Amino acid sequence: MTSSPDRPRRPLDDIRVLELGAFLAGPFCGQLLADFGADVIKVEPPGKGDPMREWGRQRHNGRSLWWPILARNKRSVTIDLRTAAGQELVRRLVPLCDIVVENFRPGTLEEWGLGWETLNALNPRLIMVRVSGFGQTGPYRDKAGFGSIGEAMGGIRAVTGFPDRPPARIGISIGDSLAAVFATVGALTALHERQRSGRGQVVDIGIYEGVLAVMESMLPEYQLTGHIRERTGTILPNVAPSNIYPTKEGLWFAIGANADAVFRRLTEAMGQPELATDPRYATHSARGNHQAELDEVIAAWTIQHTTDELQQLMDAHGVPASRIYTAREMLSDPHFVARQAIISVQAPGIGDMVMQNVIPRLSETPGGVDWTGPELGEHTGAVLGELLGLSSAELAALRDQGVI
Repeated sequence: MTSSPDRPRRPLDDIRVLELGAFLAGPFCGQLLADFGADVIKVEPPGKGDPMREWGRQRHNGRSLWWPILARNKRSVTIDLRTAAGQELVRRLVPLCDIVVENFRPGTLEEWGLGWETLNALNPRLIMVRVSGFGQTGPYRDKAGFGSIGEAMGGIRAVTGFPDRPPARIGISIGDSLAAVFATVGALTALHERQRSGRGQVVDIGIYEGVLAVMESMLPEYQLTGHIRERTGTILPNVAPSNIYPTKEGLWFAIGANADAVFRRLTEAMGQPELATDPRYATHSARGNHQAELDEVIAAWTIQHTTDELQQLMDAHGVPASRIYTAREMLSDPHFVARQAIISVQAPGIGDMVMQNVIPRLSETPGGVDWTGPELGEHTGAVLGELLGLSSAELAALRDQGVI
């Protein structure tokens, strides 16, 4: 819908999304859809905008470096959803949209006359993606919930960190991001079902559920064996060797050689092939039972070598391994360059900046970044004029009233 002859066709070019809400979980879902061509109309409060415009630890020219990524490819429209006139604008936009994404506390949109029953009556083909702390039902639905709370309740905080320290936070907003990814899966699945039934539906996800979904066998381990997973630091218990090891220059190097054949190749690289037949390390179970001891042996070897030397040895012997990457390593790594995993774009008020490319890559109709996060209300006039036919005078009146 916003595609031009200047760029290749994208798989969601015929999909229009109305993004309501703010912060991260809902907007990241919108970003993922926009990455693949959806016309994402982001609704923001007049004069304020999404708080994510100000978020991020580091700034450049006074601007957030998070916003240009999170809002890329979106059109910014200012509408005050707390006003009757603003609510009416949304109701007029809904019949022209395929998906509504929202992450308000449950019940908020209903208070504004924008709940599912109302919007579905206006557009029976509408898919409504609802992201919240605890979901739209259940005894906790009305509780306030952020990503950090979803991480705590979903189980990931309990297993992150070291056993002798408090549960640690993963260094990104993983709870919000996981919920957004599953919200996107739900939206695309509902779109496919709509092709068969002709009707839309609600996609309902609580942030804690996005975390819960990736917690592997945590639940049956407790149900069937009474085992509660704990924090284990840098290892996965009984899977060895798979850890980070010190290097000669004081860095850390990750090695994953827990399969029998791979472990044999590691011992050859170490110049200690006898370790592969040592009864303490010869099998997966034996290595697991002597995990700490084996890690000490490997660490005593890795610390004698630089990370470059270790990488060359591991590559030569077919052992999965890598230094611990930061942004510095990512930007200089030839593999990132070859796969265009990182792209350089122009951002208003910032200039040239790098960001992660669209993921995943599609062979025939890949996604792309056409522009970075827009200025607040940059597309208000164009969108409301184009879709609702509002005249310049009508737009001016709405601005004077503080509605847009």
